Amino acid sequence: MDANATQALEAPRPDRKPANSDFTDLARIMRDEGLLRRRYGYYWTKLIAVPVIMAAAITGFVLLGDTWWQLFTAVLFAFLFTQVAFLGHDAAHRQIFRSGRWNDWISIVLGSLFIGMSYGWWQHKHTRHHANPNRIGSDPDIDLPVVAFTPEQVRRPRPAILQWLIAHQGVFFFPILLLEGISLHASSVRRVFVREHLARRAAEAGLLAVRLLGFPVLVLLVLSPGKAALFLAVELGLFGVYMGMSFAPNHKGMPLVPKDLRLDFLRRQVMMSRNIRGSRAIDFLMGGLNYQIEHHLFPSMPRPHLRRAAPIIAEYCRKKGVPYVRTGLWHSYGIVLRYINRVGLGERDPFECPLVAQRAAIC
Repeated sequence: MDANATQALEAPRPDRKPANSDFTDLARIMRDEGLLRRRYGYYWTKLIAVPVIMAAAITGFVLLGDTWWQLFTAVLFAFLFTQVAFLGHDAAHRQIFRSGRWNDWISIVLGSLFIGMSYGWWQHKHTRHHANPNRIGSDPDIDLPVVAFTPEQVRRPRPAILQWLIAHQGVFFFPILLLEGISLHASSVRRVFVREHLARRAAEAGLLAVRLLGFPVLVLLVLSPGKAALFLAVELGLFGVYMGMSFAPNHKGMPLVPKDLRLDFLRRQVMMSRNIRGSRAIDFLMGGLNYQIEHHLFPSMPRPHLRRAAPIIAEYCRKKGVPYVRTGLWHSYGIVLRYINRVGLGERDPFECPLVAQRAAIC
């Protein structure tokens, strides 16, 4: 758990300047540095590469034929699908084009057709997360059926097997991610059939059907049933693990925000997020999600600008007395596991109550 963020939440602010002006000043700096401008060349290269690389991967899969070596191809597909998901995430945040319509359609095609995930479902969920990261009762990313992030969630009535899993969730967290791919596909399919609002429902339903039916059929046409089943299990499992390991370090184990606590935008986004240190290889493997603070402050900032923005924002936060947390990748996983293990075992969350006690000092 990152205690320095919580300690700063407890401390009185040294000035009475309107807090929202802090973000306004930072946004002006980002614009002056040119970090909010579009990167059309970068993104067009990726958008053209996606169908080309996918076609090459499918061609290689067909030519390799019915062999156990295809399990390595399953690993490749899990990697490619996750990388496409990162690109769809960029489009959904309006990072690629100025036109919202263009970004929406790119997200739909990448999400529904290439990875089998509903853009409309994801957008509804992810928008709520960005508006209230780590806020109890508002952030869907800390309200999951099989992992508890607060003592109240631990005490919810559940079947005995789920209660036992939650009590040992620190041990099972990463194995559970093996099921995340299936969960994402199932949630997407459910979304297109429920009566809740979903823009472009017909397009999403059609593209999801092509992806979720067409890919398994292709696998069964090339591989024998036993090999096909194992191939799909490996691909789905690793896709879920890769997605989960890219998103998990960003907020889990950071302070939780009570429902009735108000924070200005800068502090709400920075103090509940965690960056991951590393090289450009980490930037690529995590799809820019390792710059979670910058992404939450400026969701439409193109991914290649995040690395340049990070030191500027870190220095700005230092001057404003706002904790800017960054750590190594493996250390972040340790923080996540220790935190959810403590919660699952029924320990009181020491990073929730101080926020309530010091509400007057923060607001």
